[in-house]
Amino acid sequence: MQRLFALFFLILTLGIPAHADEVSLDYEGITLHASLVTTGDGWQQGPVVLMTHGTLAHYHMEIMDSLQAVLLARGISSLSINLSLGLSDREGMYDCKVPHTHEHTDAVSEIGLWQGWLAGQGVERLILLGHSRGGNQTARYALEHDSERLRGVILVAPPTWSEGKHVESYEKRYGKPLAPVLAMAEDLVARGQGETLMQPVDFIYCEQSAATAAAFVSYYRADPHMDTPSLIRQLTKPVLVFAGSEDTVVAGLAEAMEGIDQPNVRFEMIDGADHFFRDLYAEELGDISKAFIAQALAD
Repeated sequence: MQRLFALFFLILTLGIPAHADEVSLDYEGITLHASLVTTGDGWQQGPVVLMTHGTLAHYHMEIMDSLQAVLLARGISSLSINLSLGLSDREGMYDCKVPHTHEHTDAVSEIGLWQGWLAGQGVERLILLGHSRGGNQTARYALEHDSERLRGVILVAPPTWSEGKHVESYEKRYGKPLAPVLAMAEDLVARGQGETLMQPVDFIYCEQSAATAAAFVSYYRADPHMDTPSLIRQLTKPVLVFAGSEDTVVAGLAEAMEGIDQPNVRFEMIDGADHFFRDLYAEELGDISKAFIAQALAD
């Protein structure tokens, strides 16, 4: 946060109006939070970028704060949302000691809630942005809920997926096969016992944690929609995809994007950047995003 405030101070000293607020909304007993950073009076005229973070992360992780700052420096307001992951008033990285009851697609609903909140504020021109897993969730939302308000989609290091690769990844991380654990979870879900807590269970980044059967199935079943490039092929709005040449988290993104030849899709490889696009790489994302947004609004 200190770095973000320093960037805001620099922006203000350069004469760029800015305003930052923590906002919240309640939904079915869960309080959701977001960071609203605006250019000042009239920010609702947009565009506004609705941002979604990555796996088990949060809205004030470095890349999200940095992106809000670089967008603001270019005169663009943004709303960085904090996915609940099934918890009310959640803050910071997800604690692996807390049982996982969230599902991958829960994020799609929460993006929709915040899109509705922005619409209620009078926002008419919306750009969606997602980082890492949040990129897949953002693409899903854009595909399922297209509207005149939605003008473009920015995906930063979104995940790829292929049949069997998630199985290999699980076995490599935890040294045990995924199949018997997934079969147990799928059986519980099929018998209407999806809320049954499986523990101890290795889940996402959490070793010997606990997760409901429904949560486990959501993240680990064979699902082609986990492959973000496949979703991108179906999007009709302008799409900008970023990859980092030194990204060791997302594999095969550049190769997958090579096969997409659509006039609405732009792919940018940022040489030297890792999965989190720190420092000057964030500035580069800001410059390219500003030009993309201007073109998306003009189309």
